[in-house]
Amino acid sequence: MKTNFKALLLLTLSGVIVSCNQDDDTTTTTNETELKPVLANHTVTPAFLAKKPGFENLEIYGILSSEDQLVDSPEFVYGSMADGMGLLKNSDGTFSLINNIEADYSIARISFDKTFKPVKGEYILNAAATARTAQCSGSLITPEEHGFGPLFLSGGEWGGASKGVFATDPFKSAENAELATMLPALGQWSTENAVVLGKDAYPNKTIAFIGDDTSDNAIPSGQLAMYLGNRGDLAGGSLYGLKVTQAGVNYEMDMQEGVSYPVEFVEYTERTLDELEQESRDKGIMGFSRVEDIDYRKGSGSANREVYFAVTGRKKTALTGLGSFYGRIYKVVLDANNPLQATITCVLDGDNLTGVAKAFHSPDNIVVTKDYAYIMEDPNGYPDTADKTHFAALYQYNINTGALKVVLECDQNAAQNAGYGSATDMWELTGMIDVSDIIGIEGSFLICTQNHGWENASFTDAQATTTTDSNEGSVLYLIKGLER
Repeated sequence: MKTNFKALLLLTLSGVIVSCNQDDDTTTTTNETELKPVLANHTVTPAFLAKKPGFENLEIYGILSSEDQLVDSPEFVYGSMADGMGLLKNSDGTFSLINNIEADYSIARISFDKTFKPVKGEYILNAAATARTAQCSGSLITPEEHGFGPLFLSGGEWGGASKGVFATDPFKSAENAELATMLPALGQWSTENAVVLGKDAYPNKTIAFIGDDTSDNAIPSGQLAMYLGNRGDLAGGSLYGLKVTQAGVNYEMDMQEGVSYPVEFVEYTERTLDELEQESRDKGIMGFSRVEDIDYRKGSGSANREVYFAVTGRKKTALTGLGSFYGRIYKVVLDANNPLQATITCVLDGDNLTGVAKAFHSPDNIVVTKDYAYIMEDPNGYPDTADKTHFAALYQYNINTGALKVVLECDQNAAQNAGYGSATDMWELTGMIDVSDIIGIEGSFLICTQNHGWENASFTDAQATTTTDSNEGSVLYLIKGLER
């Protein structure tokens, strides 16, 4: 892997990467200037998302799929297993979507015109840059929300050797797609995501949470790590792991749904993969059955200190009573004065087969707004109760009332009948972000499907990877009408 030492030096000195690559074309006509986003279908691929009762009025638009050609880059391919993303509005009224393409070990930038129609795609980080390491969930840092940036963080999870957090300038040139910057101060993990809290969480501080998607068949071994540094500094801070301090709580399943437990964040001295795992065990840092996506509650002040994360679960006999089988959602509330003190609560427990989340089948991704959390599934293949026998679902969790509703479900039976893969290869819903304020249309969210089993040799872009490991298609949607 080639490393962009200049970018890393900028991060080390100031924690901020300032982009000078963004196009600023102000020579537009009056008619062009007046163009605004108008939601419409732009892909040739049908939408195989079935709305559930209570959500019949949602509007679902297909935006882009692996079988589409974009007008300004007909050679671009929206590759295999699209995942985490972030959207920026440019100064000329156009939009840029930064989108991880997990199974192609790369990051794409998709350009939208002022009407929010995708017109161009290119790869700004390729498989050579990532050492063929899967880029899973992602998060966007912006000056407006975080006090520095813009910068896109993505997790190096599986496949290659670059197990850590990648930091990518959203406007870097595609000509430098083989150059990557990593953040060693955030540690090496089977990294699902790294998420920086909003600037209102703590004055003059930057806090990032890192999710470790480590799988272990005997001991839950995925940690929730915290990086703490000065505002905008992602290189010179300290790294911590979450430890539950209540006596008798040694494993994830010792925590009961709805009960809050005291937490402290214990400092790590190590930064490399195996050494961090050993230090976690030595110091009693809590292990979970695969920490997946992370997000924080939106709003001002204390809201930014309320963190939610998904544990996807792992069903192995040796994990009985230790780690979640079917998945959980946790809430961590940080102390207002000391971020190293907190409480943790399991708010939704898929292992409680009579509880509100009894239908959970491997919750994976999460996005949190002011009053709701939206939870996506990546079914792990053991639907051994009637409630869990379904395709990947999107859930709405009301933070204030605790109500959990199913918003929609992948309709793989219809997809199979239309020739889009097999109903036995479970799709994944993932990457969901709230874009309401960015495009100016309330209740608008982007989400994508990883359409496992829908394969075509053309679903790989040579600019992303020259060696194909997956030919499965992806689809990007916009959903309008969700409460925030």
